[in-house]
Amino acid sequence: MNSARLALSTASIVAALLISTPSFAARCGGDFHTFVAGVEADARAAGISASVTSAALDGVTLDPAVLSFDRRQRGTFNKTFEQYVSTRVGPGRINGGRAMLQRHAALLSRIEARFGVPRQILVAIWGLETDFGKGDMGRLPVFRVLATLAHDCRRSELFQTELLAALKIVQRGDLPLRDMIGAYAGEIGQTQFLPSSYIKYGVDFDGDGHVDLRHSVPDVLASTANLLHSNGFKMGAPYEEGTANFEAMREWNRATIYRKTIAYFADRLVGR
Repeated sequence: MNSARLALSTASIVAALLISTPSFAARCGGDFHTFVAGVEADARAAGISASVTSAALDGVTLDPAVLSFDRRQRGTFNKTFEQYVSTRVGPGRINGGRAMLQRHAALLSRIEARFGVPRQILVAIWGLETDFGKGDMGRLPVFRVLATLAHDCRRSELFQTELLAALKIVQRGDLPLRDMIGAYAGEIGQTQFLPSSYIKYGVDFDGDGHVDLRHSVPDVLASTANLLHSNGFKMGAPYEEGTANFEAMREWNRATIYRKTIAYFADRLVGR
């Protein structure tokens, strides 16, 4: 898991607002079980079945460790770019990324043709987020995390929207409840999508009828490309700081130092 994603990206916020309901029955603070009952009412009003809501939320508990971690994430990027990139992009990860470029060359060509996002950017993001799917995708129950953050009054509406989106993922059949495991802000899968982004940008690129961002490399890479493409990323244009593509990557992560690291890693992957 990459803690950089715990500072919510602009894309995540925009996506959440786009699928949010006008108002919520659930009110933050107060008794947690009463709050969850309000979320269940919102879910039913949004067309989510009682069976999905019950399976996901019955018995869910507040997690103080999630709140503690969330508060510690302020100031994640307090290093210089040189200090930060040295901890994220080393020879081993570069070699691993180059191996992924070769292994998935045909797939990446198809994704480039459809979405217009260069393969090195996708593989760089994939490597930074979860070490190409081999690293930590998070180990926390998504519904416990999101219910905890939604109950907290600092960003309750945002996380209530994420909670409803997570229920929609299960309702659509994209992931079973047992696979709704993620990181400390509810991020899911090999490139750490928040549930609202999963719903908005997820692509079934392997054609199995489901958007599976935990297990399907085609879905993971195509969905990542779709997010960037949908927010203005252009094939063939530069992507270093100060360019339009660098700004389009803000929709992936708004931290400048992180986007510079994506660009740096992408360049190393193709020998620049």
